[in-house]
Amino acid sequence: MAVSVDRKDHTASELRRLAAGSRDASAARRMLALALVLEGVPRAVAAETCGMDRQTLRDWVHRYNAEGVSGLSNR
Repeated sequence: MAVSVDRKDHTASELRRLAAGSRDASAARRMLALALVLEGVPRAVAAETCGMDRQTLRDWVHRYNAEGVSGLSNR
């Protein structure tokens, strides 16, 4: 079962703007994948478009739900 994006603090458009201004390319790619998911794009397509597999995207959705945008950076 797909994990839903529960956080509502950013819209897809806002995530795209944040990604465009990010100096962290990996976090930007994750923001773009989440934006696609919020727009209703299938997870597999969003993941492939952003260069990751579906399971990896699922992991980032969990982290985004728990920590917000700051959780999308490498630790």
